[in-house]
Amino acid sequence: MKLVPQYDSLTFGEAALKARSFRQEILASNMANADTPHYKARDVDFAQVLRARLSGQEQRASQLALEATDNGHIVLPVRKEEPGVQFRVPLQPALDGNTVDADTERSHFAQNAMMMQAAIEFFGGSIKTRMSAITGQPG
Repeated sequence: MKLVPQYDSLTFGEAALKARSFRQEILASNMANADTPHYKARDVDFAQVLRARLSGQEQRASQLALEATDNGHIVLPVRKEEPGVQFRVPLQPALDGNTVDADTERSHFAQNAMMMQAAIEFFGGSIKTRMSAITGQPG
């Protein structure tokens, strides 16, 4: 029998919101690059990303830095790839090598937005319950 670690509802809610938000970024990136030649659509294994966030392995900037050759350049940290990011297998690849299917991306984006809203409701309910316990007044 495999034991499942217990998490505080706020810790779990925060990790779930961050994971949903990360997936939303990936899906939005796919939609934005629908016409980019050779762009490969990506998606997220939500359970794997959630586990990584709960265990403290969330995405961190690497120590690699981009070289700024001018004082006006903005130096941004290079991000490591988060665990759970995968390339999507195309239903019908385009001739230019792009694997984004706009209908699939819109569907996944809408579904993830709905799940994100549910996570926000859960997180808000957890906070209200705690506030009610602290103040002694119903939320």
